[in-house]
Amino acid sequence: MGRKISGEALDRARRIKLIIFDVDGVLTDGGLHIGEHGEIFKSFHSRDGFGITLAQSCGIKTAIITGRNSEITAHRAAELKINFVFQGQMNKRAAYKKIKAQFNLTDEEICYIADDVIDLPVFVQVGFKAAVADAAPEVIERAHFVSNNFGGHGAAREVIEFILKAQGFWQEIITRYTTPDFEDKGLTSLNQ
Repeated sequence: MGRKISGEALDRARRIKLIIFDVDGVLTDGGLHIGEHGEIFKSFHSRDGFGITLAQSCGIKTAIITGRNSEITAHRAAELKINFVFQGQMNKRAAYKKIKAQFNLTDEEICYIADDVIDLPVFVQVGFKAAVADAAPEVIERAHFVSNNFGGHGAAREVIEFILKAQGFWQEIITRYTTPDFEDKGLTSLNQ
């Protein structure tokens, strides 16, 4: 797992209490499909969504900071019960400060998943820097973890699994889904 994993990545992942996602190029492939009437469509990967739900079920908070305003992003974030969503943030630092203060967290307790130079002001501050495989070189060179998958193709899920494994939650998750009383635990309603 992971195209690049720094020697300190595991220790850094163990401390994570919040994962912040960029959207275009991280939760989507970065493509904007524009219809004849100007409507924009985006494609999100269901495994990324399920990964977010799994992280939340383990007590990890989630947030989005994105440069673009999009009703599609708002809808997807609501569906996944993302804790904080900041859209239209060309300067992502202000949103980062608000999220950090709201959760009373240190930089070391935060992961940011990035793909482009607009993410760097926040990326360089967080304790665990994760990049998608097709991220800009300037992001990849600063990352503790670089996924095997491209943005919008399961990269976020890959980062989430690494964090959940580092924190010892992954085996518990697998046990949930392989026990006979799985249905009785109410976990079938997890969103993807």
